[in-house]
Parts: sequence; structure tokens; C-alpha cells
Amino acid sequence: MIILSICIALVYLVLIGGFAFGFDKVSEFFLNDAQPKTKFSIVVPFRNEAENLPRLLKSLNALNYPKHLFEVILVDDASEDNSIEIIKKLLDTFSQSENTRTYIHIIKNIRTSNSPKKDAIAAAIKHAKHEWIITTDADCIFSKFWLDSFDAFIQTKNPIGVVGPVTYLEEHVFLSRFQELDLLSLQGATIGAFGINKPFLCNGANFAYTKSVFNEVNGFEGNTNISSGDDIFLLEKIIKKYPKSVQYLKCEKAIVATKPQASWQALIQQRVRWAAKTSTYNNSFGKLVGITVFLMNLQVLLLPLFSVFGLFNIKIWVYILVIKLSIDFLLLYKTSAFFNQRRAFVSFLTSFSAYPFFSVYVAVLSLFKGYTWKGRAFKR
Repeated sequence: MIILSICIALVYLVLIGGFAFGFDKVSEFFLNDAQPKTKFSIVVPFRNEAENLPRLLKSLNALNYPKHLFEVILVDDASEDNSIEIIKKLLDTFSQSENTRTYIHIIKNIRTSNSPKKDAIAAAIKHAKHEWIITTDADCIFSKFWLDSFDAFIQTKNPIGVVGPVTYLEEHVFLSRFQELDLLSLQGATIGAFGINKPFLCNGANFAYTKSVFNEVNGFEGNTNISSGDDIFLLEKIIKKYPKSVQYLKCEKAIVATKPQASWQALIQQRVRWAAKTSTYNNSFGKLVGITVFLMNLQVLLLPLFSVFGLFNIKIWVYILVIKLSIDFLLLYKTSAFFNQRRAFVSFLTSFSAYPFFSVYVAVLSLFKGYTWKGRAFKR
């Protein structure tokens, strides 16, 4: 048992250390003076987002990018609130104040599978006028130079897919800081994996790709039975065909901010939804990372119990804990510097202590139970 535990800790150290190393290998991208020319179709699926849509639309309307070079496609996924009325009122306001043609469109979702969000994105892409698609969520806000960053990056690097940075809006409560640190760890792993040429993560709140490559890999075909995963499964398919043509946009102006979950129950439901798709990953490196992280958190919980019954040396558990604490801190520190969220470290030790319980609980729950999402129940 001691040898196995040490081996798990060493693999974890190498993987997270590799991400920390890879994080620095991805160069930060800065805006240049290139003339904007890339045309974008921004896709926003929504369901019952009356609370968030005003902020989203105001943020999109405030973008610095020339409005004739982008469109916004809002896909209504059978909303049961007054989302549509809110959108129409805001669009009237924008049109009157700017005296310009409307560049924001509303379409209805066309359900063809078990995944409402994938259906919504696919429907929007069929409707899209432009070659570059950017997906985001209804609870997001953007820097006014968001599209400028993508345009300059595309003109400079000539990719067919771009993974962008995502963070949480800061709220000064423990639940929010816990989520910030959790998302920072995911973003650190995302960036670091690109840095070591092993990309396996992305976030659909800030993910761009060409319509051509989406059609070439047959979109979401092959995983429409899984309700989530509109981002990661598509990333897997594109990378498999074009390993070097999807890149990470490490640019402060490209950061998209989204709202943290408002309660622990909502957070658990969200993470169960995320975890439910991991067993169907096709990326072997991603599977290795997921299994290693789970085993590391599991042994952090179980080894002290084993030591009580004389089955494990508690000193070795302390060494393992120190390894985890140190390497987690290194990756989070690098990532928080880029996102300018070091204030979340106020809750680092508390979150570090709570995370193994949270992580293992979510992982086990995802194996046996379904989840609710946007007022709908999804079975395991």
C-alpha cells in the first residue's frame, strides 16, 4: 500500500508539475495594431436566463470590434421565463440609441438529440453567416477588446481553433473563492497542457473554431447521447484531425468572466454534470489526469483512517500531503497571476482541506446519479 500511495503521489507531482512548466511555455499574447478583418458569429444558447441576459447583451453591445464584422446568435432553448421579452426590449434600445441595423438575432433551438446545448450550437452554426464561430454562455461578460484579441491572434497564428481563458466574477464569500480556485486549477491545467502539447481541456464559455472544421469533423456526431461536453468532445475531434492547429489564447483582454454558482447544491449539480462525461473521453492523457487526480484526493482522505488501524505510516501521509499542497500552490499561483485573482488565496488552505471531500463526493455521485440542469433532469 505504501508503494502504491507513493507512486500515485509521484505521478500526480509529475502531471501537475508538467502543467506548471507548460503554463510558462504558452507565451502571453498582446494586442497589436492590426486592422480588424476576421468575421465572427457569436453563439449563445440560453434557457431561462432573464436575470443574466441584460448584462450579457450590454457587454456584447459595448464591444470595441466593428459591428459589421460580427453577429450574435441567441438560441432560445425552450425558455419558460420572460427572456425573449427582455431581449427584444434591449434590442429596441440599442437600435434607437445607435441608429444601426440590428446585428443580434434570436432563433429557436431545434432538438434532435439528448443534448440541448449541442443542438442549440448546431442550429446556430447552420444559421451563421460568418466562418468563425465563438461559443459563450448567457451569464458571461467580456472585455471590450474580446473580439479584437481573437482577431489579432487569428491573423498572427492562423489557427483553426482557439481556446480562450475563462474565470469567475469575484464575490467576497468562501463559496465564490472556492469556485475561483477550482476554476483556476482547471485553467492552469488547460494552459499547461497546451504548453506541453497535450491539450485535453477547454471551456465552451470561450471557445472559437471555424465553421469549416466543425462540419469537417461532423460536429457533435458520436457524442450527442451525452448531454454535456459540447466543448471538450469537439476539441478532441478537431485535435485528432489537426493536432497543431488548435491553440490557447493567453491574453488578458480575451478573458471571459462568468458567474459562480449561488449555492453548494447548485455547484455540486454543475460538477456532477461535468464529471459525468469524463468516462467517455477519448483522450488517453485526459483520462490519466482524471484518474490520477481522483486517486490522489481519495488517498488524502483514506490514508489517515488506515493509519489509525496501523495499516499505514502517518508520516508518509504527511509527506504526500506536503507534495500535493506544494505543487497545487505552484500551479494556482501562476494561474492566479495571469487572471489577477490572487485575492482568492485568502481561502487557499481552507479550500485545499475541503477539496478532497468535495472532489471524491462529486466523482462518486456522478457514477450513480443523474443531475438537473436548467430545470431539466438528466439520467446517468
